[in-house]
Amino acid sequence: MELRVLQYFLAVAREQSISSAAQSLHLSQPTLSTQLKHLEQELGKQLLIRGTKGSRKVLLTEEGMLLRKRAEEILELVHMTENEIALSDEVVAGDVYIGSGETDIVRLLARAAQSLRKKYPDIHYHISSGNATFVMEQLDKGLIDFGILYDSVDGSKYDSMRIPIPDVWGVLMRKDSPLAEKESVTPEDLWDKPLILSEQENQSSELSLWMKQDISRLHVAATYNLIFNASLLVDEGMGYAICLDKLINTSGDSNLCFRPLSPRLEATAFLVWKKYPVFSRAADKFIQTLQEMFQQERFE
Repeated sequence: MELRVLQYFLAVAREQSISSAAQSLHLSQPTLSTQLKHLEQELGKQLLIRGTKGSRKVLLTEEGMLLRKRAEEILELVHMTENEIALSDEVVAGDVYIGSGETDIVRLLARAAQSLRKKYPDIHYHISSGNATFVMEQLDKGLIDFGILYDSVDGSKYDSMRIPIPDVWGVLMRKDSPLAEKESVTPEDLWDKPLILSEQENQSSELSLWMKQDISRLHVAATYNLIFNASLLVDEGMGYAICLDKLINTSGDSNLCFRPLSPRLEATAFLVWKKYPVFSRAADKFIQTLQEMFQQERFE
């Protein structure tokens, strides 16, 4: 399977037309059609559903959709590798790829990046957001250098560094809510309230233990994977969102406020990377800067 042919296939998937893709690739339509047929023969699967006489639109089969996803990942890895190899040995530049959920800990990574930027302005950073499953998949495929995770990881496959500042769990609510008058929120306060839970935390045994109730017995009005969307539900009065602190601005004219859980519930995060990595110079400088910063343990 040639990279060139994967690029052809992605062009057809993007354009949904063999003729349009051929024009964008500066190929003749018969040449492109022949290359695509050879790719299907090589894989032993139909990848494209050609349009009928009345329609030239091309659709992907199930196998075609899978190949599109994998081809994008393969070509991205090739691009990353070419950039890393092309850099001079004397130059520290390139890209650092990080996967993370929504957490204020990203601010610490930004401080390290900003500190490093003063000396190495040609390092660029790319942050992909998603849940723990997404971050692990990106790590395993080599599409990111580092991931921020709260779950324990397999020490035989990954190295990790504990982030010294924990996140704090609490409740995002409207300022006119009855619970807003309290300094903190107890499990009993939430037993009869409509809750908005993270999709991931909805399955969390830790949260269930704190609640002193099985999650399935509570009134879960909605779930979310982006806290900003959850904040809109809260603002419209749909319920109380259980989330991490410092993710939504509750100051000034905001209708919302945040109250920590009591007893206090913290989430400890880890910076994770694949064991025995071959880091780019940019990624290596970044992890060194983070380690030095965490050792100082001076955070505001």
